[in-house]
Amino acid sequence: MNVTVAYALPHQQTLEEMDVPENTTVEEAISMSHLLEKYPEIDFSVHKVGVLGKLVTMTTTLRDGDRVEIYRPLPKKVRDAHAGDDRKARIRAKKEQKAKSTGKMDAKQS
Repeated sequence: MNVTVAYALPHQQTLEEMDVPENTTVEEAISMSHLLEKYPEIDFSVHKVGVLGKLVTMTTTLRDGDRVEIYRPLPKKVRDAHAGDDRKARIRAKKEQKAKSTGKMDAKQS
């Protein structure tokens, strides 16, 4: 059966098309492709794998025509590092504003 193993860098994509035996796993196909020797920076504790755009485990059995994709981690944008804090601050500000407006209405009604 035919499968493809793909790994892409920002300016380069490598596709290894191979004929593999039935019941080959993702891990076996990657090993057969020799991409790990060509790209020693691939580390499966950091890089995820997928088949045709869906995340899978290394023990997933492949079917004819599958494309195994090795996903590299994308760098976080600088603004993303503070996005969670910014969101919490916005929520806190809304709660404070709502509490102030509720407090003013209660004082007027008394």
